[in-house]
Amino acid sequence: MLFGYARISTSSQKFDLQIDALLKAGVKEKNIYKDVSSGAKANRKNLDLLLSKLREEDVVIVWKMDRIARSVSHMLKLVDEFEQLEVGFRSLQESFIDTTSAHGKFVLTIFSAVAEMERNIIVERTLAGQESARRRGAVIGRRKGLSKKAEAQAILAENYYRDEKNQLSITEIMKLVDINSKATLYKYLAYRGRRNCKVCKAMFWDKDQEPDNAYCCKHFK
Repeated sequence: MLFGYARISTSSQKFDLQIDALLKAGVKEKNIYKDVSSGAKANRKNLDLLLSKLREEDVVIVWKMDRIARSVSHMLKLVDEFEQLEVGFRSLQESFIDTTSAHGKFVLTIFSAVAEMERNIIVERTLAGQESARRRGAVIGRRKGLSKKAEAQAILAENYYRDEKNQLSITEIMKLVDINSKATLYKYLAYRGRRNCKVCKAMFWDKDQEPDNAYCCKHFK
């Protein structure tokens, strides 16, 4: 079965262009799910509803990739979920994004490799910065009990968490970084310097203060 998804950023915009394209592609109007939400917002209730309806051999169609995904990483994560469900995915404007064709799968494999390379670069740059600081005499490094893999996950978790452009949800960050619990995610973020002020509970970043005894600039003693 074909399903369509359409999104506009504000109620002043119109769905018409997307809906017409989806109908032309063979999607029945009753199977088109719509959200009014900015690209940065993680909460899209009708997208979640659509995902819950999908079954084996269904195909999800969008007018453009950015209507359903907020970034390449987010797109690849959605495609991975679709593949696990044996569901296809197509973008009408980006014909190379089509998991129902061999060519489309090949292109997405390249995208996946590029995204993996990007993640590796983030980790390598961060570790190189730490090594440079260490050579200058700073006491920095992996804390006792945190493996190299965990440290790499912590770096990526911080990068995604602080990404103001895409504003990924906690659940999405956990999936992208391959972390199974929120407690572990927040442990890694604390390792990277995420703190909550002991007085006002405001969130800030400061590796020098202990997680359980941290104060924001307003209440710093």
